[in-house]
Amino acid sequence: MQTRLPTEARQATIVVAALALARDTSPAQITTHDIAAAVGVTQGAVFKHFPNKDAIWQAAMRWVRQELMSVLQAAAAGAATPLQALQAVFHAHLAFVISHPGVPRFIFQELQQPAESAAKTEVRAVLQAYRKLLLKLLDQAERQGQVAADLDHDAAATLFVGIVQGLVMQSMLTGKPGAMRAAAGGVLALYLRGIGGTE
Repeated sequence: MQTRLPTEARQATIVVAALALARDTSPAQITTHDIAAAVGVTQGAVFKHFPNKDAIWQAAMRWVRQELMSVLQAAAAGAATPLQALQAVFHAHLAFVISHPGVPRFIFQELQQPAESAAKTEVRAVLQAYRKLLLKLLDQAERQGQVAADLDHDAAATLFVGIVQGLVMQSMLTGKPGAMRAAAGGVLALYLRGIGGTE
């Protein structure tokens, strides 16, 4: 028998189930019936919490923004120096994707759509928050002499995100998210060398 959960808990369960399904199925092809089956409830129960599938994906992206930024901020806060914080953020982001491989598939699918959507707005919010965190760490690193004094912070932040996205894209092509760990060290070392990183 399905346990009755508070509304917010049930909504979170539905969202996580939808993102889990996105690992092996195109988000566009996932139905509310699929999501209901994954959660173990009726389709009607899903509609009690979300009016349609678009609302589920919007909530999913909001969940990603909250969860990912919480993970990245915690990783940065636990580091001793700004440069170590950048490295911690890098590895924390990859670990998040490995744990939730449906997330990048959903994001890439959403960004390919020409029309504006609430979910796409949430994707932008994630990228803005992420970039703000990176710029803060890069500024701290420069003030502490840990990166090149003439470093272009905007370019460095863009490259950081691009490197992560590149590794994620390759993992999607191979179907092996965990393989990112093998390439991560060498790629990060090149990045740190490029920004003049030094402890």
